[in-house]
Amino acid sequence: MTQEEQVFDLLDQRLVQALMVDGRAAFSRIAAVLGTTDQTVIRRYRRLRGAGLLRVLGLPEGERVGLYESRLRIQCVPGAAVAIAEALARRPDTGWVKIFSGGTEVGCLVSSRTREDHEALLLRKLPRTRQVTGVTAQTMLHEYTSSATRSFGRDGLTPEQIAALRPGPVEGEGEGEGGEDTVRLDDADHAMLAVLARDGRAGYPELAAAAGRSESTVRRRIEYLRGSGAISFDVEVHSVHLGFGLEAGISATVAPSELAAVGRALAEHPQVPFAAAVTGTANLAATVLCRDQRDLYRYMTEGIGSLTAVHRLEVLPVLRQVKRAGLLSDGNRLYDAPVTP
Repeated sequence: MTQEEQVFDLLDQRLVQALMVDGRAAFSRIAAVLGTTDQTVIRRYRRLRGAGLLRVLGLPEGERVGLYESRLRIQCVPGAAVAIAEALARRPDTGWVKIFSGGTEVGCLVSSRTREDHEALLLRKLPRTRQVTGVTAQTMLHEYTSSATRSFGRDGLTPEQIAALRPGPVEGEGEGEGGEDTVRLDDADHAMLAVLARDGRAGYPELAAAAGRSESTVRRRIEYLRGSGAISFDVEVHSVHLGFGLEAGISATVAPSELAAVGRALAEHPQVPFAAAVTGTANLAATVLCRDQRDLYRYMTEGIGSLTAVHRLEVLPVLRQVKRAGLLSDGNRLYDAPVTP
């Protein structure tokens, strides 16, 4: 195990877990909750971020802001997966890209701003790629995990610490503008999101300069977008640093009458950072993080295995993570993805 693959120490893990609760929490608040000093927290954060091991990202929430999203499973000829995955990773409309074990299947999330761009990828670009042998597209119907629960490894924090870190409700929470389901983003919002996609903890002066608005206006707008569910702040960290050496994609078939109950149950499992109802022959998709293969076996038999409504289960271990939430991965480091036309 290399130095970069070693598990973070306890304070590093608790800092990561605190940021998972609130990615924009003041360092002074984090320090108070963790029982340490502001400077210690700042020094730890800067070290982890500077080494490319940790990022806080502010990201739009797909359907809430009118994006066209699909989870793709792309089958390809042997030897082509790396090139296809890297090409997809360079696209600005892919959120994550993975190569599954076996090396002939690539998974990715595509989030397009227009229906035309979405259809162009699915109907023209991928089918015309000679090394692609098949494409399955799933639409996410309902996500059971949320920005508050989709992260993992919070067992180092007590419920009281989590409550102290959780951001309070803000005006507009749960409501779209004008009572609409979709929150409308303008050019200034997109300019702010471009900054937050690189650094979710960017200061209000930087956001105001990007948006061409005052700091007070930007602060209120960020609070509204966050409270209305239009954006969320996620922590990107390689799971190996928190002691999870194995990631797998889960595809399950559940009786429709039991789908909601099973989805909610999965969302409560500490191994599951993501679970959603999807279209297709398998109607439930999830991501599972385990410490090793034995841990994955226990989860399959005792975790998912306890959910008797699951009729069919497919487990796809991730061989390589090429892109995470807009960031390219290289070994254990995270880098900004170049934006291509």
